[in-house]
Amino acid sequence: MAPVKVQKICCIGAGYVGGPTCAVIALKCPHIEVTIVDLNQARIDDWNSADFRLPIYEPGLEDVVRQCRGRNLFFSTDVNKGIQEADLIFVSVNTPTKKSGVGAGFAADLNYVELATRQIAAVATSSKIVVEKSTVPCRTAESMRTILEANSKPNCRFDILSNPEFLAEGTAIVDLFKPDRVLIGSLQSQEGKDACHSLTEVYANWVPRDRILNVGLWSSELSKLAANAMLAQRISSINALSAICEATGANIDEVAHAVGYDSRVGPKFLRASVGFGGSCFQKDILNLVYLSESLHLPEVAAYWRQVVEMNEYQKARFSKRVVDTLFNTITGKRIAVLGFAFKADTGDTRESAAITLIKNFQNEKAFINVYDPQVPHSQIWADLQEVNPGVPLESLQKQVTISPSALEACKNAEAVVIATEWKEFRDIDWEQVYLHMNKPAFIFDGRLLVDAEKLRQIGFKVTTIGRGGL
Repeated sequence: MAPVKVQKICCIGAGYVGGPTCAVIALKCPHIEVTIVDLNQARIDDWNSADFRLPIYEPGLEDVVRQCRGRNLFFSTDVNKGIQEADLIFVSVNTPTKKSGVGAGFAADLNYVELATRQIAAVATSSKIVVEKSTVPCRTAESMRTILEANSKPNCRFDILSNPEFLAEGTAIVDLFKPDRVLIGSLQSQEGKDACHSLTEVYANWVPRDRILNVGLWSSELSKLAANAMLAQRISSINALSAICEATGANIDEVAHAVGYDSRVGPKFLRASVGFGGSCFQKDILNLVYLSESLHLPEVAAYWRQVVEMNEYQKARFSKRVVDTLFNTITGKRIAVLGFAFKADTGDTRESAAITLIKNFQNEKAFINVYDPQVPHSQIWADLQEVNPGVPLESLQKQVTISPSALEACKNAEAVVIATEWKEFRDIDWEQVYLHMNKPAFIFDGRLLVDAEKLRQIGFKVTTIGRGGL
């Protein structure tokens, strides 16, 4: 049987992966009808909003959606219709780390993946190519295939592909326009290769063929975990060195610059910070830890676990440095936290270092002003409530204030903590900030963002991650 020519695509899940990925496919493949489905009515309403107030912030995304929506890009809550009409279905649902049961704290929760798979099997009346887009543990595709085959209707055939995303939030649209590689994993049967060819032809509308890699199903699944684990490992490595720099008086920027000049190492992901966050790095490493333990490889599990432990240590160390520098107590003092997203140019707060820092400052009985240019207030409160279980929102709001601007957040504060590297924080009128702060006025730069020397000339006491002294 010849490979299917894809004419209709359905994506189950309208989040950070499914939304941008399928919007770009619609833009680059005007001959393919793309429908993104999600059971969350409010989210779909946002994707369809007349003023393009999209549910996620990503530079360039609005422009893509404006060009395609209503032409060959559609957003709907009618999941069944999307499944029935599609030739190819992306499963792009959330796979958070399990919070209870076997593997709690490490294993991925595949409940949403299984529900989506069962719905495809129940609804589909013709053969489909089903593409696993969510980040999943090795051999998840095998489980999906078992469910689909056990529940399929007569003459319905399902071919499973793995097509992990390698997007960096903040540059996702650029990453989609010009990917380093597109990875497609399939069974090595003729049917599997035909399905792989069908998806390859979709991407080949704009991606050079030498960047579309066809591999085995299990290799594809593991490659995604491996890529994120190794990137996170680099961050934890440079953060470990930043602690040594602070103790010795070396400068982590200079060390990273020197090391990055080695062509075998390269300069990327060697920027020290208060710690990595986001939906992928920690989740994928913990997944790798759980996988290693399941395979009776405890030494391998311990190795990867240390990457996450170093990240937690970095956040705790930074919080302690704030307390130590402010004369060993921040009780009753006001701390301005600039940034709540896990990185600049995104509104995503998952595993954000700012959440841990604010929680630590709360434990020290400080008052916190927080400002972020993109994160909705409701998301900030939801995240803080999650790490303060049982604490009523009214009690939280007595200790934490969400400010309308960076300048407002810094008013009457003893210290400013830079938790996210938003460009606007570099360009603040720091002289105005200094005028309205309590003295001595401290700045703690957790992102190597500001010019410490200029700030010292204004009068600030500046502490920069990876550098010793004030």
